[in-house]
Amino acid sequence: MMKQKAYAKVNIGLDVLRRRPDGYHELKMIMQTVDICDELTFEREREPGIQLRIDGADLPADERNLAYRAAALLMEEKHIREGVSITLKKRIPIAAGMAGGSADAAAVMRGLNALFAMGYSTKSLQKLGVKLGADIPYCISGGTMLSEGIGEVLTPLPAPPDCHLVVAKPDVDVSTAFVYRNLRADSLPFHPDIDGMAKALAAGDLKGITDRMGNVLETVTVREYPVIDRIKKRMCGLGAENALMSGSGPTVFGIYKERETAENTAEVLKEEKLAKAVYVTRFCEGAEA
Repeated sequence: MMKQKAYAKVNIGLDVLRRRPDGYHELKMIMQTVDICDELTFEREREPGIQLRIDGADLPADERNLAYRAAALLMEEKHIREGVSITLKKRIPIAAGMAGGSADAAAVMRGLNALFAMGYSTKSLQKLGVKLGADIPYCISGGTMLSEGIGEVLTPLPAPPDCHLVVAKPDVDVSTAFVYRNLRADSLPFHPDIDGMAKALAAGDLKGITDRMGNVLETVTVREYPVIDRIKKRMCGLGAENALMSGSGPTVFGIYKERETAENTAEVLKEEKLAKAVYVTRFCEGAEA
């Protein structure tokens, strides 16, 4: 038996440069792991096949699930004749813009690579992972990364200075496909300063980071779900350095210098029922090897 943690992510900056001829969008964003995670347990089985059990969420446990497909991909690639049972304890909110499904798939790839001594390097796993989803290469390693292309071109960056986060998911689910389908990539009203943010990270300048936070996908998601903007404004009004929607949403995170201020904000958001799930957490280094 072995275990893996699957860490959620936020985008502290997300820009879309253009829509590509193949239908994908060219991205430039900074991804950051946060200390909210699912937990996965793996056991080898004599009988062939994949058994996936999910605790804490009503999700399919077959080929409709990204974690299942990740297991199937690796076992097919390496011609594994044994079976595996996987137990997934869900804590990351679903359809939240936090890459929960991709993080689970990445943890499955890391877990099976170790469990069956497959011998994949991190880069090899990332090349396989992009076949299943654009966020999976990042989730295999986690940490602080500049992510380009469709998300598969990754450059490590220095971690942000120590700070506290409030992460709040309102009671709505967002389809990533819907957001990108309705994004006007050729006429965006603004572009976040991703290069400037990378320099601020290198300098350890928290204000330089928070001043540059921006996500062009808000132009679609906030229009559909105004509660996102209400949460952002509430967080800033309660002392956040800045607040932003993560990914395609609807999750919002605020960055705070003091834990007490973050905890106070979380209580207010719960009392005012602005969010279905609220966490006080921190940035973290990323995935387990």
